Amino acid sequence: MRRTARLLTGTALAVAAAAPAHAGDTRAGRLDVYPYTAAPGAQVTVNTAACGERGAATGDAGAVGAGTFPLAPTTHQGEAIGQFRVPPSAQPGTYEIVAECAEGARQVKGDLVVALSAVHQQVQPRGSVKTGVGGALGTDPVQTAAGVAALAVAAAGGTWLLHRRARGDGI
Repeated sequence: MRRTARLLTGTALAVAAAAPAHAGDTRAGRLDVYPYTAAPGAQVTVNTAACGERGAATGDAGAVGAGTFPLAPTTHQGEAIGQFRVPPSAQPGTYEIVAECAEGARQVKGDLVVALSAVHQQVQPRGSVKTGVGGALGTDPVQTAAGVAALAVAAAGGTWLLHRRARGDGI
């Protein structure tokens, strides 16, 4: 009973803590950058609702070296949307992208992270490594048996020679 009560209390506190963050979260005061992480040469889309229903804006991606670009109003929730391309010469880092509304001179900012590779998932290695050393069991069992037989003959011959030397028979 106590465990259930603690679980419900913890869940209720988590929901209560998260609710004000979502309730006060308006898109009108920020510049959204998609994708947030991009590789040099990638196309980036930015949007904001800060300029109102019919508001246009001018974007500035000069920090990353892309210059200015227009943001045009759309019917999607009163947002202004624009695009620019990350220059191929862009260096990895975090860059501030700014948009200034045409009416009201309001500025909104967002961040763009430039990475050498914008892959979000870690690539798992596959295949084999060519080291020049074969495995204990190759793909051909006949070759494996021949190798084991050669090692056995060499070990027996070496043991016989060491035994003769120890007895003083010579080689």
